[in-house]
Amino acid sequence: MDPIAQVLPAALASIVRRAPLSAGKVDFVWRTSVGPALARVTAVRLEDGVLLVEAQSPSWSLAIKRSSRIILSRLQDLLGAEAVRDIHLRA
Repeated sequence: MDPIAQVLPAALASIVRRAPLSAGKVDFVWRTSVGPALARVTAVRLEDGVLLVEAQSPSWSLAIKRSSRIILSRLQDLLGAEAVRDIHLRA
Protein backbone atom coordinates (compact mmCIF):
# COMPACT_ATOMS: atom_id res chain seq x y z
CA MET A 1 0.00 0.00 0.00
CA ASP A 2 1.33 3.45 -0.99
CA PRO A 3 1.53 6.30 1.54
CA ILE A 4 -1.18 8.92 1.06
CA ALA A 5 1.44 11.62 0.37
CA GLN A 6 2.43 9.74 -2.78
CA VAL A 7 -1.11 8.98 -3.96
CA LEU A 8 -2.81 12.32 -3.28
CA PRO A 9 -1.13 14.47 -5.99
CA ALA A 10 -2.08 12.01 -8.75
CA ALA A 11 -5.62 11.70 -7.41
CA LEU A 12 -6.01 15.50 -7.24
CA ALA A 13 -4.71 15.89 -10.80
CA SER A 14 -7.16 13.28 -12.04
CA ILE A 15 -10.12 14.97 -10.36
CA VAL A 16 -9.13 18.46 -11.53
CA ARG A 17 -8.58 17.39 -15.15
CA ARG A 18 -12.08 15.88 -15.35
CA ALA A 19 -13.80 19.05 -14.10
CA PRO A 20 -14.93 21.56 -16.74
CA LEU A 21 -12.49 24.38 -17.41
CA SER A 22 -13.67 27.49 -15.60
CA ALA A 23 -12.25 30.62 -13.99
CA GLY A 24 -12.69 28.99 -10.58
CA LYS A 25 -10.76 25.92 -11.68
CA VAL A 26 -7.94 28.07 -13.05
CA ASP A 27 -7.80 30.05 -9.79
CA PHE A 28 -7.72 26.82 -7.75
CA VAL A 29 -4.92 25.33 -9.85
CA TRP A 30 -2.94 28.60 -9.70
CA ARG A 31 -3.24 28.72 -5.88
CA THR A 32 -2.28 25.04 -5.64
CA SER A 33 0.72 25.58 -7.92
CA VAL A 34 2.16 28.75 -6.39
CA GLY A 35 0.89 28.76 -2.81
CA PRO A 36 -1.40 31.15 -0.96
CA ALA A 37 1.07 34.05 -0.56
CA LEU A 38 1.73 34.44 -4.29
CA ALA A 39 -1.91 33.72 -5.15
CA ARG A 40 -3.00 36.64 -2.94
CA VAL A 41 -0.89 39.16 -4.86
CA THR A 42 -1.76 37.98 -8.36
CA ALA A 43 -4.73 37.67 -10.67
CA VAL A 44 -4.82 35.06 -13.42
CA ARG A 45 -6.85 34.40 -16.55
CA LEU A 46 -6.45 31.60 -19.09
CA GLU A 47 -6.85 32.57 -22.77
CA ASP A 48 -6.19 30.14 -25.61
CA GLY A 49 -3.67 28.09 -23.62
CA VAL A 50 -1.81 31.12 -22.26
CA LEU A 51 -2.06 31.95 -18.57
CA LEU A 52 -2.10 35.73 -18.18
CA VAL A 53 -0.75 36.76 -14.79
CA GLU A 54 -1.02 40.21 -13.25
CA ALA A 55 1.12 40.79 -10.16
CA GLN A 56 0.67 43.60 -7.64
CA SER A 57 4.31 44.68 -7.80
CA PRO A 58 7.45 44.34 -9.92
CA SER A 59 9.08 42.20 -7.23
CA TRP A 60 6.26 39.66 -7.42
CA SER A 61 6.49 39.70 -11.22
CA LEU A 62 10.19 38.93 -10.96
CA ALA A 63 9.51 36.04 -8.57
CA ILE A 64 7.01 34.56 -11.03
CA LYS A 65 9.38 35.06 -13.96
CA ARG A 66 12.21 33.28 -12.14
CA SER A 67 9.95 30.35 -11.24
CA SER A 68 7.90 30.22 -14.44
CA ARG A 69 9.23 26.85 -15.64
CA ILE A 70 8.39 25.16 -12.35
CA ILE A 71 5.01 26.89 -12.17
CA LEU A 72 4.17 25.91 -15.76
CA SER A 73 5.10 22.30 -15.04
CA ARG A 74 2.80 22.25 -12.00
CA LEU A 75 -0.05 23.83 -13.95
CA GLN A 76 0.36 21.29 -16.74
CA ASP A 77 0.39 18.42 -14.23
CA LEU A 78 -2.99 19.54 -12.91
CA LEU A 79 -4.68 20.88 -16.05
CA GLY A 80 -2.93 18.91 -18.78
CA ALA A 81 -0.21 20.11 -21.15
CA GLU A 82 -2.77 21.05 -23.80
CA ALA A 83 -4.72 23.34 -21.45
CA VAL A 84 -1.85 25.68 -20.57
CA ARG A 85 1.17 26.04 -22.85
CA ASP A 86 2.72 29.29 -21.61
CA ILE A 87 2.67 31.96 -18.92
CA HIS A 88 2.68 35.68 -19.77
CA LEU A 89 3.18 38.37 -17.16
CA ARG A 90 1.21 41.59 -17.49
CA ALA A 91 2.25 44.85 -15.91
